[in-house]
Amino acid sequence: MMDVGGNGSGLPVNNKQRAMIPNKSRGEFARNPRKDSEGLSESPDLEFGYADTDKWAAELSELYSYTEGPEFALNRKCFEEEFRTHVSDKKWTELDAAQHRAHAMRLLDSLEVIAREKRLKVARAILYMAQGTFAECSSEAEVQHWMRYNIFLLLDVGTFSALVELLNMEIENSAACSSAVRKPAISLADSTDLRVLLNIMYLMVETIQQDDPADRPEWKIIRETFRTELGSSLLNNEPVSVMLFGMVTKFCSGHAPHFPMKKVLLLLWKSIMFTLGGFEELQSIKVCKREELGLPPLPEDSIRVIRSMRAASPPASASDLIEQQQKRARREHKALIKQDNLDAFNEKDPYKADDSREDEDDNDDNDNSIETETFPLERDEVMPPQIPHPPSERVSFPKGLPWAPKVREKDIENFLESSRSKFIGYTLGSDTDTVVGLPRPIHESIKTLKQHKYVSIAETQIAKEEEFQKTPLSGGEEEVEMCATELLYQGILPSLPQYMIALLKILLAAAPTSKAKTDSINILADVLPEEMPTTVLQSMKLGVDVNRHKEIIVKAISAILLLLLKHFKLNHIYQFEYMAQHLVFANCIPLILKFFNQNIMSYITAKNSISVLDFPYCVVHELPELTAESLEAGDNNQFCWRNLFSCINLLRILNKLTKWKHSRTMMLVVFKSAPILKRALKVKQAMMQLYVLKLLKVQTKYLGRQWRKSNMKTMSAIYQKVRHRLNDDWAYGNDLDARPWDFQAEECALRANIERFNGRRYDKSHSNPDFLPVDNCLQSVLGQRVDLPEDFQMNYDIWLEREVFSKPISWEELLQ
Repeated sequence: MMDVGGNGSGLPVNNKQRAMIPNKSRGEFARNPRKDSEGLSESPDLEFGYADTDKWAAELSELYSYTEGPEFALNRKCFEEEFRTHVSDKKWTELDAAQHRAHAMRLLDSLEVIAREKRLKVARAILYMAQGTFAECSSEAEVQHWMRYNIFLLLDVGTFSALVELLNMEIENSAACSSAVRKPAISLADSTDLRVLLNIMYLMVETIQQDDPADRPEWKIIRETFRTELGSSLLNNEPVSVMLFGMVTKFCSGHAPHFPMKKVLLLLWKSIMFTLGGFEELQSIKVCKREELGLPPLPEDSIRVIRSMRAASPPASASDLIEQQQKRARREHKALIKQDNLDAFNEKDPYKADDSREDEDDNDDNDNSIETETFPLERDEVMPPQIPHPPSERVSFPKGLPWAPKVREKDIENFLESSRSKFIGYTLGSDTDTVVGLPRPIHESIKTLKQHKYVSIAETQIAKEEEFQKTPLSGGEEEVEMCATELLYQGILPSLPQYMIALLKILLAAAPTSKAKTDSINILADVLPEEMPTTVLQSMKLGVDVNRHKEIIVKAISAILLLLLKHFKLNHIYQFEYMAQHLVFANCIPLILKFFNQNIMSYITAKNSISVLDFPYCVVHELPELTAESLEAGDNNQFCWRNLFSCINLLRILNKLTKWKHSRTMMLVVFKSAPILKRALKVKQAMMQLYVLKLLKVQTKYLGRQWRKSNMKTMSAIYQKVRHRLNDDWAYGNDLDARPWDFQAEECALRANIERFNGRRYDKSHSNPDFLPVDNCLQSVLGQRVDLPEDFQMNYDIWLEREVFSKPISWEELLQ
C-alpha cells in the first residue's frame, strides 16, 4: 500500500527469527495498560515536557540494545588488560591528570595498528573509558562525572578524528559488505567493529553537546572548537553528518545490510543538533535574523506560549457516549443544573444554549471517537467564576487567546482589491495605502489589518531572490554566511533526494503499522543476537528489545527531519522548499498519516523498556532476576517519552510540509486525514493537540458543511488554541470549494524557483557566459600566472625550437 520513493519497505527476517519475535498485532506479550474500549475521556493530563532530548540517562541507554548487555563486561576486560600492561596496580580514578593523558595517548597510538583484532580490543578499551570506567563507580552520578572527564580527555588528545578515519575505513570495507549481502540472516556479530566506533562517537557528541555550567574554562574552549570541526570539512573533507547520510543511503540500497542503522541515525541526529542548534537556539537565531533584516520583533515567544498551554479534554469513546446519554436522560426532569459541577460543565457546550442537537456528534467519521464533552475548554483557564443559573443563559467567552493574530501583506492586498471592486468598481494592484472612496468601516478594517501585519523572514528572502534573478549584473554579489547550516546544505545538496527517500524507507520499516515483507530492508541488524532465543523469557526480552529498537529509530528520524526543515527554513526558504518538496515526492504525507492510523494512545503508553537493563543503571547496580511477570509489568511511567516526542515531531513535519500549500492541503483531504487526526486528539497533551488542530484547521473548509456541523466542539478548540489569521475564512467554504486543485502546476512552479536558486548560488559551472566579466586589458592578461603541466616544463627547450626558433616571424605584420 505504501511506497516510499518507489519501493515498499518492511522488516525481513527469516522464518526462524520471525517465529521467536513476539508480535504485538497477534496480542503476544502485550503490556499496554489501556484497552481501546476504555473511556479515554477520564485519562489524566500527560505531564510531558517537550525538549530537544530526553534526560541524559535515557539518551545514553537508548544507544544500546538489551542484546548488547554482555559487551559492557567485555569492554571492561579489554581496558583492564591494556591498563595493567602499562600502568601499575592503581585504579584509573586514583591516577593524576598527567598519567590519565599518557594512557589516553598510548591507546590512541595503538588504534593505528594493522591487525583488526588488536585494533578492536583497543577500541573497546577506549569505549570503556567513554562509558565512565563504571567498574570503579558506585552511582550513576559518579559514572556521569567520569564519563565527562574521560571524554574531554579523549577529545583533547585527538581521538575523534582518528575514529572518523577508522569509520571511513569500515564504510569502505568491501569484504564485510559482500559477506553481509550473502548472509541469509544478519546479527549483532556482523557489525561489531562499526558498533564500537559509533558507540564511542555517539557518547562523545552526546556528552560534549550538553553545556554544563560547572565545566572548566579549557573544556568550554574544547567544546566550541569541536562544534566547529564537527560541522565543517576539517575532519573528513566534509561535515560528519554528510558521511553519516552516505551510510544511510548505502544501507538502504542493499550494499551494506550490516550497518547498525539505529546507532548511525542517533549519531546523525545528535551531530546535527550539536552543530546547528536545538529548538531554543532556533528561536534565538530567528530573533537575530529578524533584527538583521530590519523586521519588527516576534509578537510572542512561541516556545513559552506552547509550554503554558493546557491540554483539552479529548473526545470520548462510544461506551462513554452511551453512559453519558443514560445519565442525561435520568436528569432531564431537573430544571436546574449545578453549574459548579465539573462533570456537568464537561457535558455542555458553553458556546451555545442547552440544545438537544448537541448529542449529534461525529457521525460521519466512522472512527468511534464521537465527541460528547466540551473539547477545548479548561475551567480555570477559560471560564470566569460562575453563579448557578438556568441552562438557557449558560454562555461564556474566553479570557484571551494565546496567540497574537497575524496578517500577511498578500491578505491586505486581497481585502482591498475585493473592497474596491465592490464599492468603486476598479482595482489598484498591490497599492495598500489608497483608500479613497471606500466607506469608513473599511478604513477601520484596513487599519486593524495593518496593525497585525506580519512579514516573515521567508517573504523577505523570496523578494531578495527575485531581485537577484531580475538583475544578475547590477544586483551585485550575494554575501552568503558560511554557517554550519549552509555548509551542511552544500554537503547534502547533490544527493538530497536520495537521502530523503532513504530516511523515509527506514521510517516506514520502523512504523508500528508496517507489515513485514520478504523483499524489504532489515533494520534489526544491530538488535538480533547470533543465537535466537530458546525460552519464553528470552523471547519476551527480545520482543521488548525489537519494539524499543523501532521506537528509537522513529524518534531519531523524526527529530532529524524536523531539525533540518527548521534550520533550512531560517537559513534560506528555498533550501527548506527543496528538502520539503523531495519529502512530498517520496510520499512523506501519506506515510505520516499511515503512522497515525493506529491506536495512538496505546503507542504513547507502550512500555517497551526494561529499566534494570538500561545503561548506566545496569553497570552500577546488582541486576535482579528477570521474570516474565516483571517484564510484562514494565515501568511505572504514565507514558513513553520517546513515543510522544516522535508523534509531536511527525505532526510538526506534516504542518511544515502543508503550510500555505493548497495542493498539499488537498492531499490531506484526499487521504481522509480528518478521522485519523481526530483520534490523535485523545492524547491529553497540549502541544500535540495544538499541531493536530492546526492540521484540521487548514482542511476544515474542504470537509463539507455536515462535517463542520457534526464537529462544532473541535471547531471551538481550533478557535481557542490555534493562531488567527484575521481575514481567513477557515471555518466556511466560501467559493473555495470550486478552486481547482492542480498539484502538478503548483509543484512545478515551486520547483522552477528552487532550481533557479540552486543554479544561481551553487552551480557556478553552468552560469551564463554572457554575464561573466571579460578582461580586455592586454597587460593584465599577459601578466596572469599560468600553471603549465610538468611534462611541458621538462620539454620546454624542444617546444621553443619547434614552435619559435624554427618558424619565421614577420614582426611588422604582427605589430600591425
